[in-house]
Amino acid sequence: MDENPISQQIVDAAYQIHKTLGPGLLESVYEVVLAYELRKRGLKVERQLPVQVVYDGICFEERYRLDLLVEGKVIVEIKSIETLTPVHKKQLLTYLRLLDKRLGLLINFNEELIRNGISRVVNGLED
Repeated sequence: MDENPISQQIVDAAYQIHKTLGPGLLESVYEVVLAYELRKRGLKVERQLPVQVVYDGICFEERYRLDLLVEGKVIVEIKSIETLTPVHKKQLLTYLRLLDKRLGLLINFNEELIRNGISRVVNGLED
């Protein structure tokens, strides 16, 4: 399955969740429910995936954790904050680069309309 149908499934699932639960919950709630919804649709989802940081050829013990990795291809970063800022997209782009992935979705569930809270980030394209 290529990235585009996967991202469409993620966006649709986020819409359904937002329509049902609404804004204002913790990120962890949206994460677990989105993972459940995507698995229900037959997609492979990894939650809180630990990722090592390699710098200057050294692999450091400290790790960061991805919210979701869908089908091993699409990184999903979940937020439940008042306003997304440019640094949130840059954070996702850094994750994409470190894992050599092409596509990521930044989803802020704390929006009145979920479509205003979804941003697509592509590794390798100019802003």
